[in-house]
Amino acid sequence: MSNQAYQFAQISGPAIHWRLKRNCSITPVQLAWLYLSLCAVSLGIGIFFWIQGAAVVLAFAGLEVLVVGLAFLVYARHAADGESISLQGGNLVVELETAGRLQRAEFERQWVRVEPKSGDLSLIELSGQGRSIEVGRFVRPELRQVLAREIRKALRSA
Repeated sequence: MSNQAYQFAQISGPAIHWRLKRNCSITPVQLAWLYLSLCAVSLGIGIFFWIQGAAVVLAFAGLEVLVVGLAFLVYARHAADGESISLQGGNLVVELETAGRLQRAEFERQWVRVEPKSGDLSLIELSGQGRSIEVGRFVRPELRQVLAREIRKALRSA
């Protein structure tokens, strides 16, 4: 089986693996450095004006640093979100990571159904043996059908 047969999957020996991640332009570590530099500049300006007698500027600089810090924290919690789908032997293993929380489902390959949740552009529902899980959050809606076809093809092969 060649890697050209799959747009999203990576083939490693007999295993096929899909790793779908959020498209982040900045890592949490880079964001921390950016935030620290923003704190230094904002608080530096606030302290300068406080020395000049305008104490209110320092209070607003502190409030700004706090609000921006909270927004960055929300962003950083979700920066590592992703979905991992692995097909090894007779099992399909799906792991979803959201804000540090891991959700895992394992299916026997012959019982897995792959279908859109509600329409062609919706998330992909993997179900079988009384369980179901939705994947495709980090794939553009118009490409979710390609991902579903890849998973179906891999489940049928071997």
